[in-house]
Amino acid sequence: MSEPIYAGVELGGTKCVAILTRGPDQIVERQIIATTSPEETLGAIERQLLEWHAEHGFASLGIASFGPVELDQSSPSYGQIVRTSKAGWSDTDVARRLERATGMPTAFDTDVNGAALAEMRWGVGQGFDDFAYITVGTGVGVGLIVNGQPTRGFAHSELGHIRPARLVGDDFAGCCPYHGDCVEGLASGPAIQARLGGRAIESISNDDPLWDAVAWTLAQLCHAIVCAAAPRAIAIGGGVMTGQPHLLERIEHMLVDSLAGYMPLPPGRYVQPPGLGAEAGPLGAIALAMTARR
Repeated sequence: MSEPIYAGVELGGTKCVAILTRGPDQIVERQIIATTSPEETLGAIERQLLEWHAEHGFASLGIASFGPVELDQSSPSYGQIVRTSKAGWSDTDVARRLERATGMPTAFDTDVNGAALAEMRWGVGQGFDDFAYITVGTGVGVGLIVNGQPTRGFAHSELGHIRPARLVGDDFAGCCPYHGDCVEGLASGPAIQARLGGRAIESISNDDPLWDAVAWTLAQLCHAIVCAAAPRAIAIGGGVMTGQPHLLERIEHMLVDSLAGYMPLPPGRYVQPPGLGAEAGPLGAIALAMTARR
């Protein structure tokens, strides 16, 4: 008997990835849809999902979305993107709309929580119940899994917006419209571009002092995660890390220095690249779909 087929949607600020698969190595279909207006984007996703359902059928749907999102299922706004800086997308119904359209069991979470769950199922987080996935790109997001479940409270984790201890000599004001020099405001892709002041990133060597400031900021984020939840490992992905893989080792060294022996890390490499690479995001939606199957 073949494995069931699952449908997933990774909803991103620039593009959405719709995927139909039985698992990470058995992808049936994939479609890239530009993120434009909510109606245009979600309409295109609906049509694609309905086409796949008619042709292949699927057991359930997972949606891994950029945020902030409402995850409290008792809330009237469950499944919506809320208070986002993405123009036109605040208060957009995503989960309930796509669930109604397909009529299939649907799971909804943040893109980073989905990626963390995918890494725990198929990547570097296998065998762990406590794990963190950080993405560093247009923004900085953290998927924090504790005792096998994404953390929950009155909202989901927004650790990318903590204010870190600043590296001595780093006087960059930060570019987060909400918090200025939070982690996202200091180390995201737009923050790095602002730090460069018009210089091309390709002109910056690996030993440029700019990377010390970025790595230190991300090490401070890891410091907070370690002290709060002590995950067994931390994976860091996203466009910035893909383009600057030298940062990973530097972040881990700075994390160890910052912890100052108070919380010795587990043996072996602790800060790692995602085992699924760029597929962590789309497969995160599939990992969510697998939790929704009736």
